[in-house]
Order: sequence, then C-alpha cells, then structure tokens
Amino acid sequence: MAAWRPGVEVLLVLGFSLGRSAVYSILSIIEKSTRDVPLNQQTTTINNSVTPDRTWLDLAYQVAGIGFPLVAVAVALYLMRLSGDRAAIGYDLRRPWSDLGRGFGAAALIGVPGLAFYFAARELGINTNVAPANLAENWWTIPVLAGYAVMNGVLEEVVMLGFLLRRFDQMRWTPWVAIGVSAVIRGSYHLYQGYGGFVGNIVMGLVFGWLYRRWGRVLPLVVAHVLLDLVSFIGYSLLAPYTDWF
Repeated sequence: MAAWRPGVEVLLVLGFSLGRSAVYSILSIIEKSTRDVPLNQQTTTINNSVTPDRTWLDLAYQVAGIGFPLVAVAVALYLMRLSGDRAAIGYDLRRPWSDLGRGFGAAALIGVPGLAFYFAARELGINTNVAPANLAENWWTIPVLAGYAVMNGVLEEVVMLGFLLRRFDQMRWTPWVAIGVSAVIRGSYHLYQGYGGFVGNIVMGLVFGWLYRRWGRVLPLVVAHVLLDLVSFIGYSLLAPYTDWF
C-alpha cells in the first residue's frame, strides 16, 4: 500500500460520514452555547418524524435515514478488502457467543456510569436535555428505533474502531494516540447534545478502543453499542409519556 493511501482513505470516509457529522455538531454547540437560554434548559431531539401526518412517507424517510449512513460502512469495508485488511478487524460471525457475551459486558460497563454522567452533566448546566426517540406512534415505531440502534452501532464501531484504528496503525501512529484521536472525533460528533455528551463519548471511545485492542475484534463493541442505543431509544419511547425525570 502506498504511504499516502491510509491518510487519504481516512479523510474520504470521515468526510462523508462521521467527520461531516462532527463539523455540523460543532456548529450546533456554538449556536446553542450562544443563545440566552442555558444549555440545561434546551432540548435536543433525535430520531424525529419527518411527515408524522403521512405514515408511509414518514416510514420511507426513516428507512432512508437508516440505510444511507451504512454506505460509509460499505465503503470502509470495501477499502479494507482491497488492501487485505478486511479480516483483521473481527467483523464476522466466527465467535458469536463470545462476541455476544463481551458485548453485554461492555454495554453494562459503559451504560450505567454513562446514564449517571448524563444526569450529572445536565444538572451542572453543561448538557442539553436529550430526547432520543421522537417518532410519531405507528406500528413501525419500535422496529425503526431498533433499526437506528443497529445502524449507529455498526457505523460508529466499524468506522471509528475497525477502519480508523487499522489505518492509523498503517500510518505508524502509536496505539494510544490512535485511540485518543478516534475518541475525540467520537466525542465531537456528539457535541450537539452538549459538553457532557462530548466528554462522555470521549470516555466511551477510550474504553471501547482499549477493549478493541485487547480483544482484536470489533463485533463485541458493535453489539455493546447497539444494546446501549436500544435501551436509550426504546426505553425512552416507552417511559417518557409516564415520567418527567428524563
């Protein structure tokens, strides 16, 4: 592989996926921070209905919103296949039970402290109120939220861990510098939530990066991320109408 190729591929993949999201997220937090309203009195909504009064059109929008981000995953995997790196990241079904068990463990490791940190950050005024599931009530609401959870887990972990850390290795970055940069990028595209979301996701990126280096497989981290988002999206959707502590 030419010496320049890994860096170019990183810029290209990030440029139309999570790097692009990071830029818009930075602009979003600038806008929110310069309002006259404190961050903890602002609400950030995600997974929103587009045409709530037209069910099937709204579903089409949601399916597109799930499908198009996965193009970045396809491109990353294709580039790794071309360079012979595809099998090295552990995104396969060779160890299903081990990957599943490790995924549940990683989700528990991140999930409980992460939730506590979110509430603390909100109380400290450095985070917005995050409403993670705002779809109109339809027969497809829960499946679509599950689809978003799977998409987020696959996109973020395959790109930020499998692809990015592999290319950073080929650029001769030291392991912890590579994990740190990946974690900061991860935090940056969550800045739209507030500074708490930024810090919390940096910590998640550092932990996930360490686990990925330790296990040599990205699939357990995909499982963990999907589980975290399933609890966040579907749990919020089911509980929000009955409580005000979110």
